[in-house]
Amino acid sequence: MTTPEAPEAIIAELDRTTDQIIGREDLLDRLREGRPLRIKFGVDLTAPDLHLGHAVNLWMMRALQDRGHVVIFLLGDTTSRIGDPTGRSAARPVLTEEQIRDNAASFLNQVTRVLRSEPEVLQIRRNSEWFDEMGMPGLLQELSLVTHAHLISRDMFRSRIAAGAEIAMHELIYPVLQGFDSVALEADLTIVGTDQLFNEAMGRELQVKHGQLPQTVITSTVTPGLDGGPKQSKSLNNYVGLCAPAGEKFGRLMTLHDPLVETWARVYSDLPLEQTEELGRRALSGGAAARDAKLDLAEAVVRRHDGAQAARRSREEFTRVFSAREQPRDMAQLALDAGQLTALDLVTAARPELSRSEARRLLSGGGVDIDGQRLPDPEQVLDPAEGQALRAGRRRWFRIQRSRARRPGPCDDDASLPR
Repeated sequence: MTTPEAPEAIIAELDRTTDQIIGREDLLDRLREGRPLRIKFGVDLTAPDLHLGHAVNLWMMRALQDRGHVVIFLLGDTTSRIGDPTGRSAARPVLTEEQIRDNAASFLNQVTRVLRSEPEVLQIRRNSEWFDEMGMPGLLQELSLVTHAHLISRDMFRSRIAAGAEIAMHELIYPVLQGFDSVALEADLTIVGTDQLFNEAMGRELQVKHGQLPQTVITSTVTPGLDGGPKQSKSLNNYVGLCAPAGEKFGRLMTLHDPLVETWARVYSDLPLEQTEELGRRALSGGAAARDAKLDLAEAVVRRHDGAQAARRSREEFTRVFSAREQPRDMAQLALDAGQLTALDLVTAARPELSRSEARRLLSGGGVDIDGQRLPDPEQVLDPAEGQALRAGRRRWFRIQRSRARRPGPCDDDASLPR
């Protein structure tokens, strides 16, 4: 018979990537009960493009799943019609039903790259289950439990008032709706970013008012982006995509600023802490030692997400391409229609996430070539041949195909969602 794991040891493991725990003693008591915890993981179905920063919460939940606890993946199909005002200076646009459905499938595909998907440890729910049945009397009853003064005390609302910006009523009540999700699910625990603390603390208050034990709220560590600036963001291009191919993950990690190596190793890898500290010391020493520390970090992060074989292959490929200055063996396929096109059109076809002005800067800065022939002029007319190698950025390589076929991305597999 195995000895039950001490609750303190479980929380100590989570502490590695935790900013703060609201209700630590409550969580210890629940773990001592020995029953599976109900872990709320709620998402509003907007912008389903996750990066390593989002995966921090997923790995903590995965650690609990491995111990038999249950993650309830809550699709905010009702609250997505409102839009979470967190971090916004204006109201979010309202999503259509089709957008909500597509985004839900994409979210599920991405989070199950980390979370276990067995039904005994992953449940999928929608908050329309209770909000569609609540009706006006039920909504008014919930709103009566929260004061206007409490809601308006939120720092982001105060900032908008100070700036003379409007706050729509549906935004003001959003924290109440998110808080009620915890009541409906009888959640024991939720793991969120620091920006969601107000909403989840509301859940604790509403649970108490409904006679439930309040959920524990864990907020996770937030790191600077690759460039040392704000947290990872697609708009700032300082992130590592969760669904990016292993080689792309590796290449992006190699751009990390040296002073961040220890922090990123601690937060995004599963290396022992003494190894993360050693990586940090080597990174700060400069030169070849810093380069090798980042190689070790990148291999550890890719190994965690994509497996040991992909990590080894990515390291070998990175070293071959960027030390020996050779072309990578494996490239993404870029299908192009027959006929001529400008260099600018070629770059935007390969890199649709770039604006046309960003693509122009990439070209004029010498960041694009075909088979080693640099393309500095955005208006240059080209007729690329089948099989040519296009480099559009330091680490973005494409093999040209004269075809309309589209190769599926790593997160494009079909997802089955309950109706």
